[in-house]
Parts: sequence; structure tokens; C-alpha cells
Amino acid sequence: MLEPTSKPARRFISAAVFLLFCTRLLASTFDATNIPLPEHPRPDFQRQHWFNLNGPWEFCFDKEDQGVKERWYLGQKQFPLTIMVPFPWGSKLSGVNDEGDIGWYGRKIQIPAAWEGLRVFLVVGACDWHTTAWLDGKEVGTYQGGYTQFEFELTKYVKPGKGHRLTLRVDDGAHPFKLEGKQGYGRAAGIWQTVYLEARPPTSLQTIHFTPDVDAEKVIVDVTLDGPASGDVQFALVFKPQDRRDREVNFKIDKGSTTAHFDVPLANPRLWSLEDPYLYEVQAVVVDAEGGRDTVDTYFGMRKIGVVTLPGTGYRYVALNDKPVYLQLTLDQGYHPDGYYTFPSDDFMRDEILRTRRIGLNGQRIHVKIDAPRKLYWADRLGVLIMADVPNSWGRPDEQMRKETETALRGMLRRDYNHPSIFSWVIFNETWGLKSGRDGYLPETQDWVESLYRLTKQLDPTRLVEDNSPCNLDHVATDLNTWHAYLPGYAWPERLDKISRDTFVGSKWNYIGGRTQGNEPMLNSECGNVWGYQGSAGDVDWSWDYHLMINAFRRHPKICGWLYTEHHDVINEWNGYYRFDRSDKYTGLDGIVPGMGLNDLHGPFYLATEQELCRKVRPGERVEAPLYASFVTDRAVGDELVLRTELYGWDSLGRFEMYSRKSLKIGYEPWLNKELKPIRLAMPSRPALAVLALILEDGSGAILHRNFTTYLVAEDSSPRQEILKGDGRKIRVVRFAPDSFKKAYWPVKQWNVLDGLKVNGAGAGYFEFEVAWPKGLRAQDVTEATIRLEASAKQLFGKDREGAGKQQGDFMRGKGTHDPSLNPNAYPMTDETSYPSAVRIRIGGRSLGVFDLPDDPADHRGILSWQAQKRDNTLTEAGSYGYLVDARIPRQVLRQAAKTGTLVVRLEVDDAVAGGVAIYGERFGRYPLDPTLAFVLK
Repeated sequence: MLEPTSKPARRFISAAVFLLFCTRLLASTFDATNIPLPEHPRPDFQRQHWFNLNGPWEFCFDKEDQGVKERWYLGQKQFPLTIMVPFPWGSKLSGVNDEGDIGWYGRKIQIPAAWEGLRVFLVVGACDWHTTAWLDGKEVGTYQGGYTQFEFELTKYVKPGKGHRLTLRVDDGAHPFKLEGKQGYGRAAGIWQTVYLEARPPTSLQTIHFTPDVDAEKVIVDVTLDGPASGDVQFALVFKPQDRRDREVNFKIDKGSTTAHFDVPLANPRLWSLEDPYLYEVQAVVVDAEGGRDTVDTYFGMRKIGVVTLPGTGYRYVALNDKPVYLQLTLDQGYHPDGYYTFPSDDFMRDEILRTRRIGLNGQRIHVKIDAPRKLYWADRLGVLIMADVPNSWGRPDEQMRKETETALRGMLRRDYNHPSIFSWVIFNETWGLKSGRDGYLPETQDWVESLYRLTKQLDPTRLVEDNSPCNLDHVATDLNTWHAYLPGYAWPERLDKISRDTFVGSKWNYIGGRTQGNEPMLNSECGNVWGYQGSAGDVDWSWDYHLMINAFRRHPKICGWLYTEHHDVINEWNGYYRFDRSDKYTGLDGIVPGMGLNDLHGPFYLATEQELCRKVRPGERVEAPLYASFVTDRAVGDELVLRTELYGWDSLGRFEMYSRKSLKIGYEPWLNKELKPIRLAMPSRPALAVLALILEDGSGAILHRNFTTYLVAEDSSPRQEILKGDGRKIRVVRFAPDSFKKAYWPVKQWNVLDGLKVNGAGAGYFEFEVAWPKGLRAQDVTEATIRLEASAKQLFGKDREGAGKQQGDFMRGKGTHDPSLNPNAYPMTDETSYPSAVRIRIGGRSLGVFDLPDDPADHRGILSWQAQKRDNTLTEAGSYGYLVDARIPRQVLRQAAKTGTLVVRLEVDDAVAGGVAIYGERFGRYPLDPTLAFVLK
């Protein structure tokens, strides 16, 4: 039966560890725990007798394609390199550089003596692209295709207990018809999924497919044998005791048959769902007339994929077990920086699924890659939905390309049929590989794509099928009316309004060749801002635009969900929830509303308010904040919910202030989507940056959702001098703009942002300001004086360097720049890697101290930096912000300044630090203040 837990595989990172490992393993007896990915690769189809061939193999490139001619397969040619299988050559974990298109693999194998009388197979999970295998110099088979499992029978060539030489030649040369997906991010050259030997009796299972019928309380079982039964064959399914009263179900397969079809009743089945992803683990046993016994451990989930109408509306939604699911998905490119297509361990694959679930998403679209079965197993086990893509070619849809596509499609459906997590198959993406040059997407190609849709529905009528996930409005036949869009955050409401208007039965929108919409669910299948700005966004705080986008989606319930690009960064796209190495990025949401995170933007309960996340209002203005409820759940939480609102923020000195608190009741209905009464607010009477926090609770006080919007409370720019009163004190403030410096020395670079809203100095250097002593102010009347400002470190990004070029290359093929900060829109998002600096403040030549600047961050907390953007399809240091610096000014300095009439303020970064400094003004960054001198008066 299936193991409840899996052994972790070791990671092989450094070259020294890699070589030591190879040396020890080659010199020792085989140790199945001391290799990468030692687990059986198919928890859904696992036999007892198997032997993992992962680990070090001898390897040789064949740059001149001389190997076959010179008969390298005879074993006399010495292969000089060692490659770590199953990592593709060229990847770091393979231990081999990419030096050619043809590679030869070799190793010794020994068939266990216990396999005497059994048939022996070599099984290859995936190998890109054309594979030929020899055993002891005898050819045992060839296979063409880079993504699907294949096998070669070795029985007549092997003798149990004897050693043999296994040789593989893999040709991964370029062909326009070959399926490649996005291998520009790292070529999946050669073997990239587990290779193993397997023993089977003369009559054995080739496939077993489970089709759950939830309504009839049964599972339909389709069995295929690997050849006609030589006599009557007994077939049994053995359940666990808790899953079925009669644990064993027996059927007969008639002599000469290769297939069988059975119904197995399951009274009161435990359904597979996102909340309870229960798997029925079974043994499938075949016993032939001669007593040969084939046992396969497998599993299935009892669940139903369909389409229903969202209660209270006419909108069609994808349904799981007849209940609508609001799809919140992410595009998963399935790449690893060191293993490319191959993940380093089973733990890593599990964590990929957990990373999705951890932030509140309910699914992934595995993008133009047929991923490893163990990753799908973890989606099954942990309850995450999967959209599964067929990889694409980059050429024209000729006969060879069509054959490759159908091979991959059939292989994917055959292998992955039993995974309950998969709810849809996606045959093509964005018409890649479907256009015939300038003639475009031809009618005959459209007809062929429609035929593939029909074929897929025939092979698997239980799931939803997309012909093409389109960015060109060109569906031909599909179960989901999907579409792609990449836009700045502010542009989403208008786009979604239009798409919602254009979606109705009979509409021609999003279909091609005179075809029209039916009543399919309408789903966004790629979205974000990565391509939404001119020349792409580069590495930027995606979370602000994302927040605006999700607010807009939740206000448009005709759209049954969305799919964000993407799960993790890749080499030239930096819009992932996680970095390429899967380290965290920080949205800064909890720095605005305590406790808030991405889960609040992905919850079943949602409250959307202003279409802008920062709206400018006047001091003291009465505001009505709109409120829209999107409850995509039937969860029982009582008839009423409680909405707590808090209005708080920061004044022109960066001081936190609480302005108001309220509590109101909201009637709850399952699947409620409607506009509620607006929230009435009185803005603070003085300039500030105000946050309206929304905290939705059930009757017990449990928090269901958090959200917010912000208001820039201001007239024009603040007066350069004024007296502030409060807390029984009078404070005379003197403000000076960041770009009003009289001197600056930054040998690396100095530059201003958006006409001086922010000033930057990279490396070591200083800014020097001359501030006039306030007229009429006597030093002896000042009880305390400070300088307050917002500052951060300042990293010199690629786009800021002298002579920085433009991004070049085909980004879809991974050939663009690999510098995340080269794009002119870029400002890398806050993450686990900090760029610290420290600034020394001098006034009148006297040091007030050195103040740490932990990072050069950019995320939600840079509210004013986002509010200042021009909305011209570009970004300028969006989301960047600093830290409040508050330094006390000594009395001696005040007395001297009063005499001279000037305060000379210098902000400097030493050579020893050289992390630069950025100074923020009152309309940029996190706090609504210019650099300010504050004098507390008697």
C-alpha cells in the first residue's frame, strides 16, 4: 500500500559535495536512500518490485553525432563525465555543463535474482527528446517525445543475478515542431524524471483508470492489460478496512481480452474536496491462469467536476461536488534554479503545493509542462486544484508538430487520469505553435484544434477542457471561456466592466471563425501587471497593483475566478509570489493593517471599497467610502456579521494618530455579491495620510477578512513654516524639500525622482541643506528640537547605471535580460535579502548620530510612492519608501544657529558603509512629511 510519508531526498548543491557523492556511490554497493528522488515516482501506480536508477551515470556529449557510427553502445567507448540523473544536463544539479544537443548515458545494472521468471522493463519518467536504449550493445527501443513516460522491455536481454551495461543516447536537437514549452528558462535536456527498472509477471496491468460517479455512489474501473489474457484472469480491488465493508472486490477478465470495465459500489462515499482531500488507497491485483500475480498500489478520489449556476445569479461557475468554487489560481512555471524542470526532492514538490495553499489560493495552472507525478500526488493529498497544460512548440502546426502534440496529450491523459486534483486540461496556450507565419491561425488549424478538444472529451469526459488559453480572443471549442490580460492596477475596473458586458450566450467576443459563446463559465486564466507596463514591469512591488486587481475582480461576480502570473519568479520574470529560490517576498500589508496578509485578499469573505487605494481628499472633508460584499461561500457563520472600521494614519510629522472607530452589522447570505451602504467618514482636520481599515468578524469575534483603503488628506504642499498645536504643546516646524540641497557629493551617482519628490545618492557621499533660522524664534524659548525625515538605503539598480541598455531578447523563450532591476519600470520588491546602509546626520558641523537604514524596500507601505505615479504606462520607483529618522538637536547647535541665522544640515554616508541614501518628501514614500525641523516651544 501507499506509504503515509515519504523519505526526503538530499540536495546536491556544491560541486565538492557532488563529486564526493559520485565517488562514494560508484565505489559502493547500491544504496537506494543515497540518491536524488529515491521515492517511487508514481504513487498512483506503484509495483513492489522496482529498482531506482537515479544517481550518477557515466556521460558523454556527442557534438559531431558520431556515437552511433562508432558504436558507442557496445560499451568500449569511455564516457568521461559523470551526470546526476534525473537532472537535465546543463542544470547545476546535473553536474554537467550544456555542451551539446546529443548526450550518451551509461551505467551497469544488475537484475535481482528474485526477479527470476518475471518480465523486466526499463521505465523512463520523461526524457527530452529522442531516446534510444541499448543493453549490452543490443538495441531495446526508441522513443520520441520529451514530456511523457515510456518504457522498454528488457526481458529477453537480461539474466537475473548477472551484470549488464545499459546505454542511452538522447538527441535534444532543435526542431521547429518539437514541444519545448518555456525551456528558455533552462533546457530540459535528456533525462529529467526518475528512471527505474520494474519487474512484472507475464500478464500485468498496463493502466487502471478510476472514474468516480458521486451521484450513483460508485467508482467505475477501466483496466487495460499489457496483452491479451492467455486464459481467464482474476482481477481484485483491495480496499482499506475503513473505506469499504467488503474490502475485496473480485471480477473476471475473459480469455483473449485486453480491457475490462467494472462498477464498484461505494456506499456513502467520503468525497475528495479542498477541505477534506480524502484519497481511497487500493491495491489492484491481477492473477493470471498460470498463477502469476501482478499487484499495483494506486488511489483515487471520489469527486465530481462540473458547472453550476451561482445561487441567486445567472452566472456559471466551475463546481466541485456540485458546489460552486470561486477559482483563485496561480500560474506555475514549474522551474527550479538548480534543477530546471526537475525538483531536488520530494519535500520540495510537497512544499510547492503548500506554498500555494499557504497564501489562500485553491489551485495552480502547471504551465506548458507535464509535471512530475509526485507533485500531482501532493496536490491530490493536500487539496489543491490543478489545470494541466500540454507543452507547446514554437514553430508551425505541420504534421510533425501535430503528431508531437497528440503524443503528449494522450500520454498526459493516460498517466494522470486518476489525479483528483486535476480539474481541467489545457491543450494550447496563447495560440503558440498554431500560427502559419503571416497567414496566422488558419481555419484548417482551428478545425484541427477543435478535433483535439473533441478527442480529449472522448478520452476523459469527467473534466473540463480548453482548446486554447487565449490572449488573442480566439477560442474555437472550450468548456471554459477563458482570457488573459496584463494591466496596471488602475485599469482593471474598466476592462472587467467591458468583459462582463461582452459575455453572454451568442456573443462573438473571445471566439474566432464565426463561432460564438455558449453558456460556459467565464474565467480569467492569466492576469497580473508583469506585462502591463511598457516593456514589462521588471522586478517591482506587484502587490499594490495586485490589490487593486483583486478588488476589481471581486466586484465582477460574472467572472468565476482568476489566475495570477505567477507562483514563483523565473530567470526573467519577477512577478512571482515567491522568489526563484522560493524565499519570501513581503507585501507590507501587515504594516498597514496589523495581521493582514495575502490570505485576506484570497478569502471566501471579501469587502471591496474605493477603486483607488489612495484617494486625495481635503482636510475635514466628509467622505462616503463605497462598500461591496463578495461572499463566495455557503459557510455557516450566522445571519449577521460584524464590520469593525478604524480610521487612523500619520500626520505631517509622521506621528501615528487614531481618528475614529466604528462597528456595524452586515446581513449574511451565502453567495452574496452586492453593493452595501457606503461608510460615512470625517477626514482629519489637518494634513495626514489616513488608512480606513475594514475588519470583518463573525458573531464570535473570529476575523473572516481584512481590507483597507487610504486617503491623502491634503490641500497643496504643506507650508514651509507653521505652528502645530496638540497634547498641550506648541511645535514650530520648518520644512525643506528633499531636492532643496545646496551641495551634494555622490561620486557613484546622484539623481532625483519625479521632479524632486525623492532624491537618491548611491554609494558614499552627502547632501547638504541650508535652512534659515525661523524669524522671531529665540533659542531660549525652545525646550526641545529634533530633525525628522524619511530615509532609506539606496541601491544602484541596473536601470540607474550609466549606459544602462534596454531589455533585449524573446522573453517568452527565456532570452531576455536576467537583471531584475534593468527594466526602466523596476524597483525590486522587498524580500528576505536586505540592502542596508546608515546615514549620519550633522547640523552645524556637529554629528547627531548614525542611523541605520535596514533596506531599500518597495511594497504596499510605499503608499505615497504609488499615489504619485503618473498613470502613463510607466513606473518610477513605485512602492519605494523609507524609515522614520528622528534625531535630537543639542542646545549648543540651536544657540549657534540662532546667531548665524542658518542651520546647515548634512546627511552623509561613510565610505565604510557605502549603501547610499534616499530622502523622501511629503508626497513620496510612506509618511506625509518633508524633512522637518521641529521646535517644541515653552
